[in-house]
Amino acid sequence: MEKFLNADLGFIDDVISSDLENNSDLRIHTRFPPEPNGCLHIGSVKAIWIDYSAAKKNGGQFNLRFDDTNPTKENEDYVKSIYEDLVWLGAKPDNVFYGSDYFEQCYQYAVKLIKDGKAYVDDLTPEEMREYRGTLNKPGVESPYRNRSIEENLELFEKMKNGEFADATKTLRAKIDMSSPNLNLRDPVLYRIFHTSHHKQGDKWCIYPMYDFAHPIQDAIEGITHSLCSIEFENHRPLYNWVIDNIGVEKKPHQYEFARLNLTHVVMSKRYLRQLVESGLVDGWDDPRMPTLMGLRRRGYTPQSLFEFVQRVGVSKNYGVVDMGLLEYCIREELNKTAPRRIAIKEPIKVKITNLPDEHYEEFEMPNNNTDENAGTRKVPFTNELYIDSEDFFEIAPPKFHRLTLNGEVRLMGAYVIKCNKVVKKEDGSIDYLECTCDLVTKNGNTFDGRKIKGTIQWLSASNVIQRKLAFYDYLFSIEDVTEIPEDKGYDDYLNKNSVTIYKNALVEANLKDDNGENRYQFVRMGYFIKDSKNPDTYICIVGLKDNYKK
Repeated sequence: MEKFLNADLGFIDDVISSDLENNSDLRIHTRFPPEPNGCLHIGSVKAIWIDYSAAKKNGGQFNLRFDDTNPTKENEDYVKSIYEDLVWLGAKPDNVFYGSDYFEQCYQYAVKLIKDGKAYVDDLTPEEMREYRGTLNKPGVESPYRNRSIEENLELFEKMKNGEFADATKTLRAKIDMSSPNLNLRDPVLYRIFHTSHHKQGDKWCIYPMYDFAHPIQDAIEGITHSLCSIEFENHRPLYNWVIDNIGVEKKPHQYEFARLNLTHVVMSKRYLRQLVESGLVDGWDDPRMPTLMGLRRRGYTPQSLFEFVQRVGVSKNYGVVDMGLLEYCIREELNKTAPRRIAIKEPIKVKITNLPDEHYEEFEMPNNNTDENAGTRKVPFTNELYIDSEDFFEIAPPKFHRLTLNGEVRLMGAYVIKCNKVVKKEDGSIDYLECTCDLVTKNGNTFDGRKIKGTIQWLSASNVIQRKLAFYDYLFSIEDVTEIPEDKGYDDYLNKNSVTIYKNALVEANLKDDNGENRYQFVRMGYFIKDSKNPDTYICIVGLKDNYKK
């Protein structure tokens, strides 16, 4: 994370620089305020990077504040997951707070608004409230309960707090302007009733503040200087400012908005992601196809690759959908430089080298990373029984196939050129093994008689293998831009039902037997892999070798 702290934050840098010039005593203080009703996703990384960097590059403080003002959806598992994600990213907060820590202050500020004649208790149902609210082209209508006396409102609000009313029977609303062109200012709800236990407060409260009311209060109490949030809150900023101006705080935070991160083939809705988890359509929040940080971490993405990605996306106010290929490009570029090379075979075919004795054994030096001369080499055994991948052999070759065929030759990577002389089959017609000969003068793949061997394939000696599963994941959604789904369709209509492919009988180098799961490897000619944290007999493909991103 430290590498990315001095990155360009665009207009946010300009705002902060101007504020520091005008106030030399100002200390920048930001916060990341997730609701613990689900796990963080890739979109959260952009917000974390902006909030954390804005504070740290200016010598300030960064808070994590759990927006736990809606007890019906929040729990401690999500709280724990969110904190662990921030620590994994390297953005450990200076302070950790909960929105529920401020429930008493929020309540007292609500009482102040009632006493000032700026809030009232309303009896309208949610359906009636929507009707009274009006539209963008039609002004709202004042509630018949809007002009209750201050005394009556104080009494009713106290009874709400004491649990004397059922859910959804009463709300506390701000008294602002029912004809405002900004619908958020048409007497917004400040408090609602929930007779539900809170994950942290238990049954102490049965009234809960709305986000638009609680959030500016929390910012003010914590001394947040720059409340940075995504662009959908831009129309909420006048209400944010109204709350700050009317509760009577000395130090006033200011809200600034940036474009949220939208990614091709990805749904960012926590509600829908939760639905996928609860319906069993994915293997939990950490399913490698999920855009959650838990999923990306299990998939093998690194914090560095995620921050490189959001830094390349940049900070602006303009809406856009980012190509998933850019995220894949960032992890591929990193792993190409750092990942040790190993050999894996997805679907093995046995090869018997008939011109070598049974006891034949030799070793070939192979680079651990051909882009890093300091990565060293390893010894790979070569015996008279080998395995190659089924996709590298055709008995009768299709056009432009340059790998092994019957009566054809291929180069074994780093070893000999071999020729297939016979295909031995089982009773069911499937291949049992191939009988081949190797040209012993072509050591390390070199030919000296002018023969041109176009194909090079990976291989493993039968003495140097362990069996593992290989899991390949495609995009979870077949549609590219999931923000433009037709009105008569839903996310479910575009679920990719063939998004997982598992090779159950794959082989990998025996030196991976003691792999602790912390390393990422390039399986040559295949892609980058990591040991699955939930299934230790499986390697997950992080990303393939082919780069399709149009830079």
